[in-house]
Amino acid sequence: MNDIIGKWLKGWSLSRKLPLPVKYGSGFKVEVGEEKQKIRYVFSELNDDFLNLSKITTEPWIHLKVCVPPDEVKDAVPERWKIQPPGYMMSCFQPMKNPDSVLYKGYRLEYEKYNSALLLKIIAENGDLACSGHVVLVDDFAVYDRIVTDEKHRRKGLATFLMHELERNALANGIRNNFLVATKEGKALYESIGWELYSPYTSIVIPGI
Repeated sequence: MNDIIGKWLKGWSLSRKLPLPVKYGSGFKVEVGEEKQKIRYVFSELNDDFLNLSKITTEPWIHLKVCVPPDEVKDAVPERWKIQPPGYMMSCFQPMKNPDSVLYKGYRLEYEKYNSALLLKIIAENGDLACSGHVVLVDDFAVYDRIVTDEKHRRKGLATFLMHELERNALANGIRNNFLVATKEGKALYESIGWELYSPYTSIVIPGI
């Protein structure tokens, strides 16, 4: 599992134009550099490396993430840590369902490539960015990131169409192993096109003032 986490985190970093992850004990570390996420550490299991890090870290906005349910983390770390909304690591190791979805009338596509990432945008007739998402190819994995549909443009199948367009890029490069981390809201969309839960994904942080 650690190998998969490493590939996903590398794809996540490339998608966001961040430094690549480095090993930190049994996990990984990324220097994110944002105001409310300075550094993120990711672990595949709740082990001594994770727990020791939670004890020695007192600085706000350093995120610790681990592939276990939140209930397992809550009572194992100091009270200064706050559990964040749940995440869901998801995988799809076969072609996605509903591949014949079509782009809703009045919308058009724009593509942008950087690093090993593809950014796909769905633009409305009035110029609004209606839906967007990234896919990054890392070895034999396609990592999907920041799949977002503007609230005014939902319920038109835009995200489903976008996911299939991103998948076509992966398939064109011979890659069928798909991976992402979903929010609670996004999980249902991905399940509808054949994705499955790979593991829970719990984040904790010490909030700043």
